[in-house]
Formats: sequence, C-alpha cells, structure tokens
Amino acid sequence: KVAKVTGSLVLGGFVFITYEVLSLKKLLQIDTQAIHQEKLKSHVYIRTSSLNPSEYQGITYHARKEIHKAVRKILEAEAKLFWRPFNEHFSTFDGEDHECALWLLLKRTQSENKEVRLQAVQDLAKNTHWHDYQYGTVAQACDQRTAIGLARSKDVDLRFFLPPPSLPKTKNDYLIEDQLRLLLVSLPQTDLDPCVQYFTSLALRESSQTLAAQRGGLWCFGGNGLPYCETLSKVPSETVELFCLQALVQHSKVSSHCDKIEAQGGLQLLQRIYQLRKDSAKIQRNIIRIIGNMALDERLHSSIVRAGWVSVLAEVMKSPHVIQSSHASRALANLDRDTVQEKYPDGVYILHPQYRSSQPIRADILFVHGLLGAAFKTWRQQDVDQPLDKKASEVEEEYSQCWPKTWLASDCPTLRIISVEYDTRLSDWKAKCPVEPHRKSIAYRSNELLEKLRAAGIGDRPLVWVSHSMGGLLVKKMLVDASKNPEMGKIVNNTRGIIFYSVPHHGSQLAEYSINARYLLFPSVEVKELSKDSPALKELNDDFLSFAKDEKFPVLSFAETLPTHIGSMIKLHVVPLESARLGIGDLIPVDVNHLNICKPKNKNAFLYQRTLKFIQDVLATDLGD
Repeated sequence: KVAKVTGSLVLGGFVFITYEVLSLKKLLQIDTQAIHQEKLKSHVYIRTSSLNPSEYQGITYHARKEIHKAVRKILEAEAKLFWRPFNEHFSTFDGEDHECALWLLLKRTQSENKEVRLQAVQDLAKNTHWHDYQYGTVAQACDQRTAIGLARSKDVDLRFFLPPPSLPKTKNDYLIEDQLRLLLVSLPQTDLDPCVQYFTSLALRESSQTLAAQRGGLWCFGGNGLPYCETLSKVPSETVELFCLQALVQHSKVSSHCDKIEAQGGLQLLQRIYQLRKDSAKIQRNIIRIIGNMALDERLHSSIVRAGWVSVLAEVMKSPHVIQSSHASRALANLDRDTVQEKYPDGVYILHPQYRSSQPIRADILFVHGLLGAAFKTWRQQDVDQPLDKKASEVEEEYSQCWPKTWLASDCPTLRIISVEYDTRLSDWKAKCPVEPHRKSIAYRSNELLEKLRAAGIGDRPLVWVSHSMGGLLVKKMLVDASKNPEMGKIVNNTRGIIFYSVPHHGSQLAEYSINARYLLFPSVEVKELSKDSPALKELNDDFLSFAKDEKFPVLSFAETLPTHIGSMIKLHVVPLESARLGIGDLIPVDVNHLNICKPKNKNAFLYQRTLKFIQDVLATDLGD
C-alpha cells in the first residue's frame, strides 16, 4: 500500500510539474510581431512601469519588458559612443546593424574634423526610408549644428526635426496682441533711427486703440453693448499683429534690440503667432524675416534652435513659393556657421545655392531691382495668357516665379545668385516715415547696400551685376563709391561685367509729366533724380563713365521700344532709347515695355539667352569653360 501511495504521489507530482513547466514556457513565449509594431512607434521615450499587479502578466507585460531592454541597449550604446572610446569595428557594441550605423553617423557629426562632420550630416540626410523611431532618435540625440545642417540639406525628411515646444494656450487673440505691445514697449525707444521710432509708435497707437475698443467700447459711450458701435472701431487681430510685426522687423535690424527681443521671450511669442496665423503668408514672412535678422548674431543661435525654429525653417524651405522659401533660406544660411562664412543682412537674399552643396562657388551674380520693384517679383517670367489646350496646373508648373533661381541656376550651377531688396516705402502700411525722402536718395541707398553686400561676401569672387531701371543707377553709384573707398576695392576689382535693363542713364519721361502725374507715380525724390535736368544724374553718369572706361568693364544694355500702360490714363515710354544708351558697351532694343524688359517670355526667349551668353562669356575664365 505504501508503495502504491508513494508511486501515485510521485507520478502525480511529475505530471503537475510537467504541466506547470509547459504552461510557464507557453506564458513566456512572446509575439515578435507585437514587439515589431511597438518598435515602429515614433518615440523612444521610456515609460515608467505601472504599479497595478494585474499588468505584470501576459504577453503585453513581457513585450513591454523586452522593449525596455531594447531601449536600455540603445541608451547604453549612446553612452559608449559619446562618452567612451569607440571601436569602429563594433567589437564591444551590442546592437543591431542599422542601429550601429545610426549611432556611428551621429558620433561622426560631432567630429572635430570638419570634412568627416559634413559628410556624416550628408549621409544622415540621404536616409529617406527609415522608420519613425529612427528619425525620432536622431532628432533627440543630434546637436544644434547637425540639426541646422540637416535643415539645409536638399530633400531632407522633416521627421529629422523635433516639433516646436508646446506653448500654453491663450484664451483669445487679444492676449497675444497684449504680449506684442508689451514686447514693443520693452524695447529701447531712445537714440533710435527716427523711422524705427515712428513705426513703433504707430504700431502701439493702432493696437492700443483696437484693444480699448474691444474691451471698453472706444467709440461708444455705453460700452461695447451696442453691436454697431463695436464694428466702428474694430480692427482685425491679424491687422494689429501685422502692424506690430513690421515694427519688430525694424527693431530686429539693431543687434542690441535682438538681445532684448530674446530676453523678453520674443522667440516663443513669434512661434505662437506663426502657428496661429498659418493662413497668412504675409505675417509668416515677416516673422521669418525677424528670425533671419536675429540669426545674424551667433550668440542667439542656441535660443533660436531651442525655440523650435529649425523645424519651421526646414519646412518652409520646401515651399513652392519662392518668396517664402528664400526668406527661410536666408535665415538658415545665417544660422549655418559650419559651411557659410558670409552673413546675409536684411534685404539680401541668396537664390542659389539655397542648400548645402559640395559644388564649389566660382562667381557671384547680383540682381538689383528698380523703383517699386522687389527682389523676387521683378525677376519673374513674363506673365502670359493661359493656352486653351493646357490645364492651369501645367501652366503653373512651367511658369518661373524667379528665373534667376530656376533657369540661371540650372544653366550655371557654380554661380552664387543673390538678389537685393531695398524699400521704396519703408513699410507696407503705405505710411510715410518722417525721414523717408532722405532714405530714398540714391546716395543713401548706395552706402547702405555696399555695407550689406560686403557682409555677404560680395567682392570676394568674380562678380556680374544685373539691374533694372533705377536699379542700374544704384549699381553705377555703388561702383563709383566703391572705387573711392579702399575697403570696398574688391568689389570694383572683381567686377567682370554689368547688364542694364532699360536704365534711365539720362533721365526718364516720367519726370516730364505734370506735377499731379509724377507725384501719383513716384515720390518727389525719385522724380527729381530721374529728371533730365538733374545735376546729380549727370554727375553720376560722368563719374561712372570716367572710371568704367579705365576699368574696361564689359557692358550689355537692353532698351524697351514699346510704351508702358500706367493705370488707365497714362501710356508712355518710361525709358526712351536715347536715355538707355550709356555710351559704352552694346545696346540692344527689344520689342517689350518697361515692365517686361527684364521678364523673358520663356527660357528660349532672346532676352534670357542673350543675358546667359553675356554672363558665360565674361566669366568664361573663372568658370573654367
């Protein structure tokens, strides 16, 4: 009996143990597909374990445990790579191959060897088929310099960048207006440029009246209880913000004011407005312009990056709109101190190359627009009617918003193409600054632009000038002034040629019209300087011809032959053939009006092809053709 009982107990115990072992083995089996799905999530943060005992069993718990092990392995690898000597053959690295490559690239982006560092950033940017968690790993682990380099890499995946930090929500738009007003008030108001003072006071006055109207009924004795009274004084929040932003643009041109903007939380406030006004290209453009100005100060780079602007700029760089992308390109170029030595002040835009490139830059092309023109719209393709047999999308795809950026960059990839912009009005508000007449003189603009161009490295390489209308007078004045200033001598010495599109060397017929017409068309300073009897214009032309003949500059001039419609009442030749004749170089009449003389119909048009040939001819030695 004892033997039977003992045998039964042993057999039963063996069966029980076998059952438990099999159950435990089954319990410990992990669904690898579940792990794979978890691993593909776009985060690498480690979540803390729950204190609920019911969660410490089953596949979910074990899967989470394995994921935590994998993440710990990544973090250990990071410590080994960044804080301890690293074996290039991975003899001590315990990780998967693709993880090894990722961390090795990150390590190399921090190399003291510049070539190794730049190549690593380039290799990182080429990865377009990674999983979200891999991009997230790079976004969180890379340093400031690498993030900026990635943002300036062509076709980079935007998942490489962390989104801007979350900001506390505000109850309404007026709190943002309040913050803008407080920021403007906190900036220095004494010893300022009179125009900066003027625009600041205008912005504060407009925003104060609007806020008072919204909160207390500025125009209504009975408060804001009467709806029609409220509408009399209401100005849209977007308009008030634009006033303040345009004032901030002026302040951001002053280095010491940029420090104040940063110290007062201006970068975060601008980020909030940018995200709030995604439907306003004008507001966003002004904000990026401010960031580009602040980026001129290297001390502020860390603050700009921490405020989340790198990811924003990287996204805007991909915009199909040339104005938006060029503003972002300028800001990123000012942030990128690893590959860019030059700095691009306000109003100086790089059209090509906008991304990092291993191709050497051999020469510069500088575009200078005319009166009431702009850095981009002046150089667009000529507007044409849509053909009946083509869809609107096809016409838009073929159309060039800026032919120097598209056509010329494609035909001459080793050129750096720059376009400058100077204000014919100091503000889009159409408000006249008290010192605006002085600022609109050619002499003032020449000195201002020369300083900006030298900061951008103009004069360090062979240079070709391209100008339209009054911009040609400005080019002549800058060259004359540079020839008298030893510090600007490089600009003259490296000038290889000049192209003039309908430049009024001897005055314009605009100045011959009635007083009413001329003041309707242009401010008085420009009219006086464009007059045939203007002593300043004659002196400028004589001075330029005197030294240009000695320098033997190649010159190509185009002249309009068709009248230009200005409004519905006026039709005239803005720059007659005799006024476009400089006295040196070739003069080519073209059957277009004044506005279209610098806007080729297409890439095969005579205007563009002749311009391209001139540039290639005068730079043949420098380009190695």
